[in-house]
Amino acid sequence: MQINANGTMLAVEEYGPKDGLPLILVRGLGSSLIHWPKNFVQGFADLGYRTVIYDNRDAGLSQRFPMQDHPSDSASLKQIIADGGALPVPYSLADHVQDCVGLMDELGINRAHLFAISMGGGIAQSFATSFADRLLSATLVMTSARLRSAALLGGMLAKRRSRSDYIDAMVAEDQVWGSPGYPMTEAEIREQAAQAYDRGYDPDAYNRQILGLAAAEERVERLQKLDLPCFVIHGAEDTLVLPEAGRELASLIPGAKLEIIKGMGHTITPLLAPKLVAMVDGFIRGQG
Repeated sequence: MQINANGTMLAVEEYGPKDGLPLILVRGLGSSLIHWPKNFVQGFADLGYRTVIYDNRDAGLSQRFPMQDHPSDSASLKQIIADGGALPVPYSLADHVQDCVGLMDELGINRAHLFAISMGGGIAQSFATSFADRLLSATLVMTSARLRSAALLGGMLAKRRSRSDYIDAMVAEDQVWGSPGYPMTEAEIREQAAQAYDRGYDPDAYNRQILGLAAAEERVERLQKLDLPCFVIHGAEDTLVLPEAGRELASLIPGAKLEIIKGMGHTITPLLAPKLVAMVDGFIRGQG
């Protein structure tokens, strides 16, 4: 379904009982709700959680935010970086936060547990440090408290690919930052990549999400003052956001729980899903 969240149209799906504990899952850079393993989402629903998944702005079937006076293609943006120019800012993590707040409002959810990965973890950190009263807890996965430089983010900009090239690229990327202890088969990766491409492949939208990350506000000091139950989970084999980032994030948040999972990289796979569901459920139930 499509929901108008503070003026942003978001593609949303719900699982589990309407009167269950609200749990909102927040995706990372360029990914969409179809990237959540089905047994991960259903695992929470089967435990009685009102499980909400959605596409971030500029991803999947959610609203696009083209910039009227600035290009979003990788070549143009890389040239701006090379020239030392100021990158355009389509929106910030704060706007992603407002999308999530608006989503909760439209669904009649006053307070919720958040489970957020990668860029979504940055959104969740900004949410928690701005609207802690709307949250019951935050689980921050494969993410960092630190901002990334424009040059580093520039290396992640996406160029337009054919469907077959995109699928091949996703297979190659899994070899770099997948979860070797909980692997997906090549057939599974190809099927998921094909579904993602057909559902809303848009490299310019991906690049705008990167620009939003580049414009993110510093949050280290605010995290040190955060009063909210937080669970930091990181993969010991994460090569995109190194495990040290997870350790630092947990050290910054008062009382945060930390779990480093051997064999986990920068992906949540169907094989890893049951372990994470059990861990997060235990953390949430343990809050009393």
